Amino acid sequence: MGICLIKATGKYRVHDFVSEHNHILHSPDTSYLLSSQRKISEVQAIEIELADDSGIRPRAAHEFIGAHVGGSSNLGYTHRDHKNYLRSKRQRDLMYGEAEQITNIFWADAKMLIDYALFGDVVAFDTTFGTNKEHRPLGVFVGFNHFRETTVFGAALLYDETIESFKWLFETFLATHCNKEPKTIFTDQDIAMGKAIAEVMPNVWHGLCTWHITENATKHLLCDGLEVFRAFKACMYEYKEEAEFEEAFSALRGKVSKGTWLDSIYAVKEKWAECYMTNVFSLGMRSTQLSESFNKDLKDYLKCTMDIMRFFKQFERVLGLKRQNETNNEFDSKEKLPRIKMRRTPLLRQVGQIYTSNIFEAFQDEYEWSTAAIIKPPEYRVVISDPENDSSINKEYQVFGDPLIETVSCSCKMFERLGLLCAHALKVLDTMNIKLIPRKYILKRWTREAKAETVQDTSGRTILEDPRLDVTRRYKALCQKFVKVASGASNFVESSSLLENGLNNLSVEVDKLLLSLKRERGETPLLSEGTASEQGSTQTYVPNNVTLKPKEGKKGGKRRKSWTEKFHDKDS
Repeated sequence: MGICLIKATGKYRVHDFVSEHNHILHSPDTSYLLSSQRKISEVQAIEIELADDSGIRPRAAHEFIGAHVGGSSNLGYTHRDHKNYLRSKRQRDLMYGEAEQITNIFWADAKMLIDYALFGDVVAFDTTFGTNKEHRPLGVFVGFNHFRETTVFGAALLYDETIESFKWLFETFLATHCNKEPKTIFTDQDIAMGKAIAEVMPNVWHGLCTWHITENATKHLLCDGLEVFRAFKACMYEYKEEAEFEEAFSALRGKVSKGTWLDSIYAVKEKWAECYMTNVFSLGMRSTQLSESFNKDLKDYLKCTMDIMRFFKQFERVLGLKRQNETNNEFDSKEKLPRIKMRRTPLLRQVGQIYTSNIFEAFQDEYEWSTAAIIKPPEYRVVISDPENDSSINKEYQVFGDPLIETVSCSCKMFERLGLLCAHALKVLDTMNIKLIPRKYILKRWTREAKAETVQDTSGRTILEDPRLDVTRRYKALCQKFVKVASGASNFVESSSLLENGLNNLSVEVDKLLLSLKRERGETPLLSEGTASEQGSTQTYVPNNVTLKPKEGKKGGKRRKSWTEKFHDKDS
């Protein structure tokens, strides 16, 4: 609405009004962040407390649990149609001894399935963290979301780290995610893991964690001096041409007293050297630090004495904190537009409304550098002049551009690797009088609309992050009625007794109905259902989709910084 003051009358007049929504609508999971929703009513607070006391455990309609037992695989994919699972604390847990009989476990919830479908192009996997009484390796599959922050695609507890276990894990991971392979996966330098990836995912580019390589280089090369170590780091990051790398590495060999480790790492140079990764779609990822960062957060919540089911709960708690960051970012991205440094630039105004804030900030840096770029003949040789780094003046990049079909390609391969146009390409676009980014160069995974897509499971059913919406609505309506009745009845002893007796009788009838409905649907009754004689005194609730079997014996087993340097997981 626009208003103006009429000086003659001293009154205001509305001169413009738009009745339709003129801002992006928020998703339901961020509504509580709105200023109009931040005050929780007394009834809502009571509802939350009642939910905790009742033992309600929200369970995703799409949940995948895989168990690897004694060399065999049991893949359990459950589709639960908006059902309530009310369990007491004792009913929720598998007994420690039974749970520990499972060899390997993999699990993924509905949000993991959705996130992988949208952002599973580059994955990091790491197993360096052990948990529970036997210190099982915890493996977490992670990647970048559209805010370039960590998102989890699945997790596993492994009994051992053999080729067989890793093969089962990667096969299960792919089966869970509709057999969609990532373009790139980063792991540590584990031989068994590498062989399993080559067998299960032969078409996926497999990179090695540069952080782990640097740590090993510290142990093996520092004894020959700091300069030798720095020379190796230069081979990892600084040489863009293979010939330059080979020459530098050959010189490095002559400086070390013992070259065994150097020879072994050279044999897999394609998996870690910058010059061999120019065409690898990596989003700027070079290590498994995303996984290790998540594991570090987990460690603050865990003890090595925890059994598996308690571990699951703690894992969900840490995962919830990570997801809360994404929810906050989703809210901010719709409440606030990014700060544009050069407002009269159509290109920046265009992408400022498309990219998420983190990605736009990186793009804006590239655009600033494009204004310092010089084009030399013949077309198009681009040089960026950086007064703080004299060496950059002579660094040329060849850019190919066609104004008729609005295409541009740079020899630095930034778009091919990171999914964003580089300063060199932006300079050439401007030279060709193309003032907006062609849509083909805007990856949806970096945009605000990255999650505006329907994801289906292996059976073709739509996956929802909040599939229990109908259950939640019914639960809320019942809570409001019960709270209202309890509030009035509690004023007098007689009315309280009447309500309590009525609830006791009603509870018995509800239990009978629940038991009957579950038996009709072939579900495993909970401990609170049925009589003691029907259950037996030692019965334990076991999910239908997990098989427990005794485990068998262990098997064998200061210059211009690039976007990559500023925004990847800081391993360089």
